[in-house]
Amino acid sequence: MIDFVQLQQIMKESLEQDRVIRTIDVTGSTLEKAVSEAATIFNLPIRRLEYEIIDRGFPGILGKGQKDWKIRAYERVLEKKDQAPILEDEEKTIDETPVITDKDGDAFVHLYPQGAFVKVVPPIGKGKHITEALVMDILKSRVVKDIDVPLLTKTIKEAAGVFVQVGDFENNPINDAYVNVDISDMGMKAYINVTPPGPGGCDLPPETILSFLRNSHVVHGVKEDFIRSFADRPVYNENVLVAEGTKPSSGRDAYIQYNFEMDHSKVRLREGFNGQVDFKDLHIIQNVVEGQPLAKKIPPELGSPGMTVNGKVIPATNGRDLVLPLGKNVRVGEDNLTIFANINGQVVEVNNKINVEPVYTVKGNVDIKTGNIIFLGTVVVTGNVDAGFSVKAAGNIEIHGTVEKAELDAEGDIIVHQGITGKGAGIVRTGHSLWSRFIENTHVEAGNMVVVSDGIINSQVDAYSRISCQGKRAHIVGGRLRAIDEIIAGTLGSPTSGTETICEVGFDPKYKEKLGIFTENKESLVKQLEEIRLNLQTLINIKKQRKTLPEDKETFMKELMDKRTELMEELHKIDENISEVQEILNGIKNRGRVSASSRVYPGVKIIIREVKEEVRNEYKAVTFILENDLIRVVKYEESEEKIS
Repeated sequence: MIDFVQLQQIMKESLEQDRVIRTIDVTGSTLEKAVSEAATIFNLPIRRLEYEIIDRGFPGILGKGQKDWKIRAYERVLEKKDQAPILEDEEKTIDETPVITDKDGDAFVHLYPQGAFVKVVPPIGKGKHITEALVMDILKSRVVKDIDVPLLTKTIKEAAGVFVQVGDFENNPINDAYVNVDISDMGMKAYINVTPPGPGGCDLPPETILSFLRNSHVVHGVKEDFIRSFADRPVYNENVLVAEGTKPSSGRDAYIQYNFEMDHSKVRLREGFNGQVDFKDLHIIQNVVEGQPLAKKIPPELGSPGMTVNGKVIPATNGRDLVLPLGKNVRVGEDNLTIFANINGQVVEVNNKINVEPVYTVKGNVDIKTGNIIFLGTVVVTGNVDAGFSVKAAGNIEIHGTVEKAELDAEGDIIVHQGITGKGAGIVRTGHSLWSRFIENTHVEAGNMVVVSDGIINSQVDAYSRISCQGKRAHIVGGRLRAIDEIIAGTLGSPTSGTETICEVGFDPKYKEKLGIFTENKESLVKQLEEIRLNLQTLINIKKQRKTLPEDKETFMKELMDKRTELMEELHKIDENISEVQEILNGIKNRGRVSASSRVYPGVKIIIREVKEEVRNEYKAVTFILENDLIRVVKYEESEEKIS
């Protein structure tokens, strides 16, 4: 019978590997926006995504009937082709290594009401220094007088990048530079237009430009660094952008993060320890256990409000919420976000809802297309189970066709509508009962009953309760059948077949096997102890004669004595196990019987408890019972318990 705990562990390990594949559902007014949103959520470039379209969008007509696009996105799995792993830095297209650009030094001459000022900046790289003669030419062109030449020379040499007053000029305020401020694009952009200074006119310092902007109520998004650079190299009589508002940012919509594979068309083959791929294990079924998290809703995010250059707040659109896709046999966790399985079974998505199905149906045969089936619920196969494949279930298994040289393993009942042809290698284990039309060349273990309508041929069948083979062609020929209560058939044995037919009742087959194993182990231990006893006796006799033993013989004798103690402890444990099993076997009150409603042919062996009897004559409609430690043949007795 299948080990439910082990099956759970197998499923958990499989799911751990499946969880690395994350899928999300996202929406957008266009397909491009939806894909971009998915890339943002995954924090991946778009080229690393794959997606499928769930709902196609529609732009609407005259603003009506608009419908968003909905896609399901997941990360593209990169193929490994004997190459080193791709590092994140290698994906960057921009070389972040700084490049030094050669640039000459420069000088700026500004006239302010306080006087004439000079700012000198040093060269970069292999650039040339500014010359004093060039600065003097600029000062003379601006009609600067009373020039402090030593201070100018020092300023050019230091090139500190700050304005230093080096002279004076005759100020004519009428010719000062002037700035106009223009706000456009619905308050999202602010421009300045500067008129050049005339003869004797002053330049505009950055503080004056900033003051003009404040007076024009431009208080947000002001590019101060640009304005300071602009003041050094002004552009006249042109609109220059100096402030930009902040656009509102819409919040991300809620989405579902799935913990299972959404695309059932994908087959996940896995390598074995030997490096070979088993094409029978396709891992199509996604088993889950009760209480396992299946998916989680990532809540929507609040939008970030924007602001105009005048400081007016622009409200943002918050992300849209969504309803949890709750289907059958699932529940919501205490966080109101996580979806859990309510039962063991298969997780599937039907009509955009998450369901856990307790029954898995294979429409057709279990073959190379389906692979082996492992399911934490009930499995129904509408066709056959081909040779070499297996079906394992924590619930029942129902096969509408035939079962070939395959393996069936269930905690509940197994029902085979046609029959089982194991070809000497088929195995069927059930925690409860097996129902089949016929069983041939198959090993069967049942926790309760085995019920067959046509016949059992050359098979080993063990049932905790009874084996029933009743029908028009009900016969048991060949093999070994064991049950506690009874074995009942239409015909036992065959007049022509030379195959041995053994029917054993009145004991638990599993405990009898255990008793046999314990008995064999006990016999082995007794033999080992006898050998040790003889060796020790020899060494003791030698020691009596010589008064002493060589060192190696003395060591050997000590090892033998330690081994004897160890084996005797094992023998004591085995005796306890044998007593326990015998007590269980003796406690079985059912006397056990073997019945044939039609005929019993010579050669059939009947074993009831420990009493054995080989049938030497042909009987009609008889029942074999145990009475006074002898097997008696009586008139056929119907089963005391009806089988439905």
